[in-house]
Amino acid sequence: MSRRKQFDQLKADFGKIKTDTFDFSKIERFFLLGDKRKFYQVIQDRTFQDLDMGEVFMFIDRTISRIGQQFLYSVLRTIPGNSKRCDKFEEIINVLNANPEIRDQIMLELSLLTNKDAYYISSLFLENHIPKPNWYWIIPVLSLISFSSVLASFLFPKILIFLVLLLMVNFGVHYWNKINLYKYSGSIPQLLLLNQIAGRIAKLPVMSSRVSPEVSDSIRAINGLGMQMSLFKLEVKLQSEIGLAVEYLVELVKALFLIEPLVLYNVLKELDSKRSEVQQVYEFIGELDVAMSISFLRNDVPYFCFPKLTSQKKRITATEVYHPLIYQSIPNSIDLNERSALLTGSNMSGKTTFIRTIGINAITAQTINTCFAEEFNSPVLKIHSAVRISDDLLSEKSYYFEEVLTVKYLLEESTSGFQNLFLLDELFKGTNTVERIASGKAVLAYLDKGPNIVFVATHDLELAELLENKFSLYHFTEVVQDGAIAFDYKIKTGNLRNTNAIRILELNGYPREVTDEATILANRIYNIKKAASR
Repeated sequence: MSRRKQFDQLKADFGKIKTDTFDFSKIERFFLLGDKRKFYQVIQDRTFQDLDMGEVFMFIDRTISRIGQQFLYSVLRTIPGNSKRCDKFEEIINVLNANPEIRDQIMLELSLLTNKDAYYISSLFLENHIPKPNWYWIIPVLSLISFSSVLASFLFPKILIFLVLLLMVNFGVHYWNKINLYKYSGSIPQLLLLNQIAGRIAKLPVMSSRVSPEVSDSIRAINGLGMQMSLFKLEVKLQSEIGLAVEYLVELVKALFLIEPLVLYNVLKELDSKRSEVQQVYEFIGELDVAMSISFLRNDVPYFCFPKLTSQKKRITATEVYHPLIYQSIPNSIDLNERSALLTGSNMSGKTTFIRTIGINAITAQTINTCFAEEFNSPVLKIHSAVRISDDLLSEKSYYFEEVLTVKYLLEESTSGFQNLFLLDELFKGTNTVERIASGKAVLAYLDKGPNIVFVATHDLELAELLENKFSLYHFTEVVQDGAIAFDYKIKTGNLRNTNAIRILELNGYPREVTDEATILANRIYNIKKAASR
């Protein structure tokens, strides 16, 4: 496909949800290997899974290159301590929106970095390289002897016999090194390509004045390795394009003079000394790609807003906020001032989805400066959750014990000195009703202390009554009409008053004997509780 056709296809697809496979084992490499100490918070695996952030990432991801895709994943997993990262994204977005022809050129350049080998560029500056073996000194000696023997053979042909024996030894070293060479045969050619692309982008009008001197210096520093690193491009080309006869001849020459191990370890030494330069170029391209991805996302959603991260403590305002993964999602609004939120309602009524919606928007507000709402205001928050807990069979942990450990972590974080957002669903489901309500009330009151904000969903109406002085109460409910169940997914103030659980059993064909007895017992229990509360 020609570059022109490739670009036309790219423009037709850009900004759309990707349909290709997401290989998270490669996508998350930059995040997993990178230094996370500089961030305000690294989103925990549990919270990332609880909020379905893997699926949210796939929806948000409109990047073009593999570098941009890795960088975006890292962005969504890390909350910075200030607004500099988001400010940089906004600056890039504004410049490229004002210069669409430059944006198109950058898109075309980034489309060259879609090879999956580009995922491994991050390893070149974040992982340890293969160390030289203790006997490495033999390699340059053997290479020098080989070179001298070739020259001497023109005067003394009998040396060719020695040269054949030497070649056998060198072949052993050459093919021992092949395993090491293959480890870099994908990443180093992609680094060369990355650097060439970064150099061309840095020279584009508008961009040239905005590229920092550090990035320009890094591009030049990596260019200095170009000649040596070309060996890796040659290795790939030999395997794919050149005929066998030529390949054998080139292999013979490389083996005789041990070119590959000499170049490999020299390149690794140079790369080791230029880790910061490689990372700067990588992040330069990553930031460009992520900024464009954010812009494409904003153009593709029904509506969005820029969040306001206020200094006001313990207040969240979300107006017409919606879940980005739900088609025609029903928006809801909430305004919490010096209080947390407790939501009641039946299964499938929308309470857990709403909690996830708040969590997702709290993350995207602080990572990509974008919220799926008409308005979203909140303080800077660390986000923690206990939404999707399950048995850990491999560790022989019961559901309840897993829950205990998860909630203990939340309690510890609540006194860390930072402001936190805690998201919980059905606290202590793994134990009996009395102890569940008692423990739940005590835990939620503890988490709510200070500037912390709690969103919790529960079926226990008694828990809502115990916490109504500390928490704002909301509920979701279903309506039974004409023998059918309908959900409006709208949040309503106050505690849930009317329940339809037994009525739903009737609608689903449970035996009359079962539903009648359940109704009688429910009424009896309600009457006992009512009498006890007087």
